[in-house]
Amino acid sequence: MSNFQLSLIIAGALVLIVVIVYNAWITQRNTPKRASPREGDKAQEPAVRQEPAFDGAAGLARTEAAQAGSPEPHLEGHAVDARDAIDLPVPPHERRGGLDPLIDVIAPIAADQQVSGDAALAAMPTTRRAGSKPFAIEGLNEAQQQWETPQPGQRYLQFQAGVQLANRLGSLNEIEYSEFVMKAQAFADAVNATPDFPDMLHEVARARELDQFASDHDAQLSFMLRARQAAWSPGYVQQNAARLGFIAGAIPGRLVLPAGAAGLPPMLTLGYDAQAAMSDDPEQSAVRDVLLSLDIPQVQRAEQPFARLREVAAALGEAMDGVLCDQNGTPLPAMTMEPIAADLEQLYDVLDSHELSAGSVLARRLFS
Repeated sequence: MSNFQLSLIIAGALVLIVVIVYNAWITQRNTPKRASPREGDKAQEPAVRQEPAFDGAAGLARTEAAQAGSPEPHLEGHAVDARDAIDLPVPPHERRGGLDPLIDVIAPIAADQQVSGDAALAAMPTTRRAGSKPFAIEGLNEAQQQWETPQPGQRYLQFQAGVQLANRLGSLNEIEYSEFVMKAQAFADAVNATPDFPDMLHEVARARELDQFASDHDAQLSFMLRARQAAWSPGYVQQNAARLGFIAGAIPGRLVLPAGAAGLPPMLTLGYDAQAAMSDDPEQSAVRDVLLSLDIPQVQRAEQPFARLREVAAALGEAMDGVLCDQNGTPLPAMTMEPIAADLEQLYDVLDSHELSAGSVLARRLFS
């Protein structure tokens, strides 16, 4: 074999080695990042569906710690002292509940004689909506002097029927108002009572005014976190989000960060490709971006949800090597966040001045 042939063989072998190494590097680079083995199993465990999860994750951790005789769980290296709960902000007591003239059409219904709660429940319409608007009937509890959904064993002389003036599907229209009248009249006839309906044109005009206000002051923020290089697996996303307090939502590909108090909607949501979440082998699925969302009117101002959103975005971006973008995938400079925060403070003030404070019962009903 000549030296020339030997040189060709060596050169060919070197080229082949380079191609193999390059392909291995490309494959490793493009392989979705996976959850670490130690925490991956935990991320893949079927989580209890709690959306919104009302203190579920924290309560479970406390229960397990108590059973094992271990101290309270630690967060970021600091022990959780039960006495610290005294200093935590307590959500203000809701002044309003049920039907409210601020966002509802209310028709008084006077009964000719006392009506049992069982009879009232039997006379209730089968659906609790008039068109796209929530519909409700309440009875006045004479002992407590409070309106409530009719209860078995109680007796009522006064009722009221109501339909919501507006929600995110629009304002109450004439057809929906007529459906409300029909449902309320049918209930009144069944319990031998007389309703008093307000003027339809006045209420429809009031609904349009409220809907215009709600449209002008509705804010739902969404930011995209996009992978800089290697994609992520669903388990990798779940693992990193779980470190920040997120839990599995009711929809595949959706995680939620519970609010600080029980009974409230989640503070933040994190969503990614539902098909990747439902694939037969999720760890082989590639997720290149996730969406962090905040529904401003649904979360109490005291929770400081926008500040929390910024913290979560920064932590996930650093841990997962991602860049924060707008919904269209355009990177966002850090300077854009301060003007948004200032605008949100003004929005909170306006909602407070109209008795529709973010996170209140009325705000959650109106902006739904």
